[in-house]
Amino acid sequence: MTNVRSSRTGLSMFFLSTLLIGIFPSSSLQAGESNAMKNLSPEKVADFIHAIVEADRHVYTTHIVKRMQEQDVVMAREDWENKNAIPLPAQFLHISSKLVAESGHGIRFRLISLWPIYRRNGPATDFERKALEQLSLNSDTPQRGIVSTGKKRLFQAIYADKAINDTCTTCHNAHPLSPKRNFSKGDVMGAIVITIPLED
Repeated sequence: MTNVRSSRTGLSMFFLSTLLIGIFPSSSLQAGESNAMKNLSPEKVADFIHAIVEADRHVYTTHIVKRMQEQDVVMAREDWENKNAIPLPAQFLHISSKLVAESGHGIRFRLISLWPIYRRNGPATDFERKALEQLSLNSDTPQRGIVSTGKKRLFQAIYADKAINDTCTTCHNAHPLSPKRNFSKGDVMGAIVITIPLED
C-alpha cells in the first residue's frame, strides 16, 4: 500500500510539474517563448488541468477500484486508512487536490455537488450553485467566471462530473447520509471546480 501511495504521489507531482512548466515559464526560456506562455489564457490552463484530473479519476475508478473489487483483491472504503482498503474515488481526488494545493502555486481543484454526502462538498458560493444547476441542464459546457476573495481575483472553471460506472452510483445510492439515492451510470453527480489565481 505504501508503494502504491508513493507511486501515485510521484505521478501526481510529475504531471503537475509538467503542467506548471507550461503555466509558469522559467527565466531560462527565450523571450518569445516566455511571452507565448504568459499569454496562455486561464480558460486553456483550466482545460489542461481538468483533462489530467479527469483522466486520473477515470483510471483510478475503472482500472483500480472497480477491477480490484470485482476480483476480491481489495475494497474501496470510506474508512480506508483504518482498514485493509483503498480510498474511494472521491477521496482519491481529495488527496490529489491536497498535494496540488501544498505545491504553493495557488491552484486548487475539488468536487462539489447539489447532493453532497457531506456539507463541505456542497457549493461554497452562488456562482458554484448556479454552475451546478446549469451543468445539470447541459453537462457539455463548462461554467467559467472570475470571483474575488478579499483582494485576490480568482478564475474558476466548473466541469460536470458524471458517474463513470456502477462503482460511483452504488456508493452514493447506499450511503446513509446521501440525500439522493437514484443515481445511474452517466448521470451528472456533481462537478469538478478548478480555481486558478489571477495576477494583479
